[in-house]
Amino acid sequence: MDASAATPRVALITGGASGIGRATAERLLRDGLRVFLVDIDRAGLDRAIAELNAGAAAEAVASGAVADVRSVRDCESAVRAALGWGGRLDVLVNCAGVWVEGPSDTMTEADWDRVVDVNLKGTFFMCRHAIPPLEASGGCIVNVSSDAGLWGNKGAAIYCASKGGVTVLSKALAVELAGRGIRVNAVCPGDVDSPMIEYQAHTFGGGDPDAYKRDLLAAYPQGPKTRFIRPDEVAELIAYLASERATPITGAAVSIDFGLTAGY
Repeated sequence: MDASAATPRVALITGGASGIGRATAERLLRDGLRVFLVDIDRAGLDRAIAELNAGAAAEAVASGAVADVRSVRDCESAVRAALGWGGRLDVLVNCAGVWVEGPSDTMTEADWDRVVDVNLKGTFFMCRHAIPPLEASGGCIVNVSSDAGLWGNKGAAIYCASKGGVTVLSKALAVELAGRGIRVNAVCPGDVDSPMIEYQAHTFGGGDPDAYKRDLLAAYPQGPKTRFIRPDEVAELIAYLASERATPITGAAVSIDFGLTAGY
C-alpha cells in the first residue's frame, strides 16, 4: 500500500483568515482534510488556526503562514510550507481577493496593480508553484472568481478584468493540466455576506453602507426574498468540486449567484 494513501489529504487555502476562505477551511475539515491557511492578516490567521484546532482530538488539523500573494516568492514559500507541514498537497483553493470600484477615468496605476496583483497574479503563481505536488497527489485547484468574472459590472472595470482573467485562466489550466491528472475549476459567486462586502459598503457607499447594500440586492431577481450569499454556501460548492464526487468536472466556471448572471 502506498504510504501516502494513509496520510490525510491537505488543502492550501489563500485568504483563509476570513470570509469564503475561512468557511472553506471549516467545510473541508468535515471531509477529513487538513487545512493550511495563507493570509496577509497575521492576527486573523492566528485566530482562525486556533479556532479550527480547538476541536481537534489530537494533532493539529490546521496550520498556516502569513504571505502576500502579490509576491511570487511568498507564493512559492506558502506552497513549500504547506508541504512541509502536511507532507503532501491535494487541493489548492485561491480565495484571496480585493475590490476597487469607481469611474475608470479616476482609477490609478496603484488601483490596477493592487487588484490585478492580488486577484490574478496571486492566483496564477499559487497555481504555478502548486502544480508539481498536485500532480503527485492527483489533486485539484478551485479558483474563486466572481459574477464579475463572467460579465461586466458598471464602475468596476479593474475588478472585472482581474476576475475575468481568473475565470479564463482556470479554463486554460484545466486544459493544460488534464493530462497530468489535475482538475481546475472556478466558482463565480455573486455578492457574499463577508468582510469584503462590508469593506465595499463602507469604503464606496458614500457614507450610507446600508443603501449601498440595498442597491446591490436590487439587481437580483428574487425581489423581497433577495439576500446575500453566505460564505458557507460557497464553501459547500468548493468542497464538492474538491472531492472525488466531482472527478468528471474540470474547466468549469460555476455560478453561485441567485441567477444574477443568468439574464434579464
